[in-house]
Amino acid sequence: MENLAQLEALCEGLYKSQDSSERAYAENTLKCFSLNTNYISECEYILGNARNPYALLLASSSLLKQVTQNKLPLQLRLHIRDHVVNYLATKSPNLEPFVIGSLIQLLCRVTKVSWFDDDRFKELEKVCVNFLVEGSHHFTIGLKVLNQLISEMNQRNAALAAIRERKVAASFRDHSLLQIYQISLTSLSELKNTAESNLQELSLSLSLKCLSFDFLGISDETADELGCTQVPKSWGAVIEESSTLQIYFDYYAIKTPPLSKEALECLVLLASVRKSTFTNDAARLKFLASLMAGTKGILESGKGLGEHDNYHEFCRLLGRFKVHYQLSDLVSTEGCNAWIDLVAGFTVKSLQSWQWASGSIYYLLGLWSKMVTAIPYLKADCAIRLDEFVHNIVETFISSRFGPLEAGISEDPSEDPLNDVELMQNQLDFFPILCRYQYGSCSSYIMKIMDSILRTYMEGANFQDIVGTHKFAAVESKLAWMVHLVAALLKVKRSTGLDSQESADAEISARVLQLINIIDTGLHTQRYSEESKQRLELAVLIFFQNFSKSYIGDQALCSSKQFYVRLSELLGLHDHVLVLSIIVRKIVTNLKCYPGSKKVIDQTLTLFREIASGLSSLKLLLQLDSIQYIMFHHNREQFPFLEDYSCTGRRTTFYHIIGLLIFKEEKHAIFKRSMDSFSQVFASLESTPDSMLRSNPVKHLLIGLTRDLRGIAQATSSRRTYGFLFSWLYPSHFLFLLKATALWADSPEVTTPLLKFMAEMVENRYARLTFDSSSPNGILLFREVSKLIVAYGSTIPSLPNQVDLYAFKYKGISISLAILSKVFLGNYVNFGVLELYGDRALSDALDCALRMIQSIPVADILAYRKVAKAYFTFVDLLLGNLVNFASNLDMGAVLYIVTSLDSGLKALDSNIVSQCASAFNHMATCYFNNIIVGDAPASQATLNFARRVSDCPDVFPNILKTLFEIALFEDTSTLSDLSKPILSLILISEEMYTNVKTQIIDSQPLERECLQKCFDNLMVGVNKSLDFKNRDKFYQNLAKIKAEIHRT
Repeated sequence: MENLAQLEALCEGLYKSQDSSERAYAENTLKCFSLNTNYISECEYILGNARNPYALLLASSSLLKQVTQNKLPLQLRLHIRDHVVNYLATKSPNLEPFVIGSLIQLLCRVTKVSWFDDDRFKELEKVCVNFLVEGSHHFTIGLKVLNQLISEMNQRNAALAAIRERKVAASFRDHSLLQIYQISLTSLSELKNTAESNLQELSLSLSLKCLSFDFLGISDETADELGCTQVPKSWGAVIEESSTLQIYFDYYAIKTPPLSKEALECLVLLASVRKSTFTNDAARLKFLASLMAGTKGILESGKGLGEHDNYHEFCRLLGRFKVHYQLSDLVSTEGCNAWIDLVAGFTVKSLQSWQWASGSIYYLLGLWSKMVTAIPYLKADCAIRLDEFVHNIVETFISSRFGPLEAGISEDPSEDPLNDVELMQNQLDFFPILCRYQYGSCSSYIMKIMDSILRTYMEGANFQDIVGTHKFAAVESKLAWMVHLVAALLKVKRSTGLDSQESADAEISARVLQLINIIDTGLHTQRYSEESKQRLELAVLIFFQNFSKSYIGDQALCSSKQFYVRLSELLGLHDHVLVLSIIVRKIVTNLKCYPGSKKVIDQTLTLFREIASGLSSLKLLLQLDSIQYIMFHHNREQFPFLEDYSCTGRRTTFYHIIGLLIFKEEKHAIFKRSMDSFSQVFASLESTPDSMLRSNPVKHLLIGLTRDLRGIAQATSSRRTYGFLFSWLYPSHFLFLLKATALWADSPEVTTPLLKFMAEMVENRYARLTFDSSSPNGILLFREVSKLIVAYGSTIPSLPNQVDLYAFKYKGISISLAILSKVFLGNYVNFGVLELYGDRALSDALDCALRMIQSIPVADILAYRKVAKAYFTFVDLLLGNLVNFASNLDMGAVLYIVTSLDSGLKALDSNIVSQCASAFNHMATCYFNNIIVGDAPASQATLNFARRVSDCPDVFPNILKTLFEIALFEDTSTLSDLSKPILSLILISEEMYTNVKTQIIDSQPLERECLQKCFDNLMVGVNKSLDFKNRDKFYQNLAKIKAEIHRT
């Protein structure tokens, strides 16, 4: 770098050039500033002398990286801090905003990483106060620094240890956060009557960041909606001040979004402050009264509620009243009834304007549902007028959804309430609670509406010119909405068990059951492809789901006598078997008539599976003639949706249900007859000439077959039923599957479902693969599996990579590893017998598995979660159960496994860390038991293992160091798992342990004394053995020293 001008030109190219090659050259030339600590002084020189803003940005961003990634000397960090503070104080008026932002981030980052190193770093808010008393520009800088400081403390930085970050954040919370919050309140008060909108925005943002700080250090995104604002108790006096709430109400009144919205957000967080923060109940009730008075004023004036952002936040604020306060607290507050009147009017208006406020209604319905739920627990002397409002809210909620539906199908899908299923279900979770509060009048209203729509639906179906119109589609959509309401009511009945309301449930359910009788008749059969018809079907299926859980089954029948008495009077359905027959008829109709609607098929199969999975309901199903027919007629001719080979999991789900029906009575004759259609498919495939096996028809048939058989296999839950399926498959059908695997190894469309089927067959779920002592089936099964994995694994590593590596290659490899892992875990194969008789099934499968593994870069294993899970499980089991094989691995395989396990430990995923620790423990334990303390002559496998270790002398020390660093300095829930390999490695070599201990202590100079003391206590009471008692003692010692390190 000859001069500053040349550097400025490079920076211009780096940040502004449109030429990628120029940018790459500049980046490569300038990267030394962020990578080499010797360039820190150069960065300071650039800040002091450069005029180009992009050069200044390079200097500040490079310093930021240096501070983050390197452990710089304390005096250097103090120097950087002071330099940046002085630079902002003297030169910021002439700097570009992006340069100021980068410098502020640097100042806050160096403060965070050095928080415990010197108390001067904890005084940044005092430095900012000096900025605040200067002019407007410096006031802005001070507020920006405080905003960025809170953001920096509140967010995770991957370059820093998680535990240290948590400790820094907690210390910052206790030392500085309250003072910063008070600064924000003071600033808001001083700026309220000024025109400094930028400063007001920064002050409000600062308040919001203080209140939304992660006080507990849990980083839980759901805490905002479900939990409290967990401010420390020391904040109580500030929050109880009447001016604290009032300042936000004042800003809401005088400002427009986004400032008014941020003011409401602050109020939402203050309304959620936990009860223990307040000095006493009187202070808390006074706070509540102020909140109610402020919201009452907004409701009366309506000011700002025409802005959608304000409206949504205000609804959230109202919703917090009942979440964080008891109904008795609200009632005891002066003006409560007037407040409820206003909230009721606001709710009705919101419901009527649902298109505009649909996302906000959730909070209002939640408030009302919680209030009516609390009515029974209210003292008799507490008067509150809810009855007169609830019925009106229910009616408005129902009728307001008819507007867009009555107008027909809108061009804008967002205007249709049935399109946003998630939002609709959230609202329906609250609606039934309100409805059942006044169930007599509300249910009468629902039935009145349904009767009117049903008459229109039945009359219109008689005329061809009406059935095909938008008007008829609107009728179907309105019916779908009403059926969703009824389904939600039955769901709440299941939760509350209100027997006194069963007659009303029967009358409402009767309307839906009447609809079922006509929905698949006459001209309705011409509308299966219409979206409105399909949405009606989805609503009916949800109704059946909730109905079956509440009113079908032996227990439900005994507790629902009033329901079936009334249903018998209305429709002649006197028990649950008759209703179940209607449900099954509807299921069969849907599976036959909706092959093109994935949503209807999925929901139908979900309903069918739920019923077939229940012990009582499954018995009832088998009593139906229609089910008996399905058990033996379940091919594509009967159910056209099976024609689509790409319908993935739907086929497997369908045949899982068929399997549950087939295997319920565990009769071989039933199984054999039900498998006739599969036998025909196999016969067709096995008779196909080899030249035709790569054709698309064969491909699609094979894909469908393996998916279907996987569903059948999933349903086998006993030795007997599994034996039926295994005997049917072995040996002839296994031969064809092996042939197909070899032939289609390059096609994941075929191999993925085939391998998944085999993975299901080898899983010893419910101990279904427990064979008799005289049975060779376990070994026979594994030999077939071994052949299949060899056939697949011999081809896949050598194939050229495709764009989607996971789908083409990694997915199949991970399933193959999962198959072997399930075999090892199943404990039904005596691998010693294979070795004794020279059978290479195990060796061939493992050799092939290792070749497949080594074809995947370690980085890719960690990048794909499912691949990582399968791989680390396999390696853990390999090292734990097959020591002889693992000991004979070549050096390349050993280094690959060790490298991957080390990377897995550093990934900090708790499941992966546990498996990696377990794998290392197997290695260390084997070495300790056989080499260090072994009495008998070592086996050849053990000698091979010892030779591998001696060839890589750094392996064990590096592993031990990594394990210690994670165990002591990271926030991990796997300490017990980590303690096992640590102890094993310590006992292998005292010298190795001493060296590693010294390295760790030297790497933490500020905590040297504490670490030395902790390590001195680590082995107290621990002897040189790996028995359970000794391991437990070591774990207790390790946990104690970890806690001590965190405290200090």
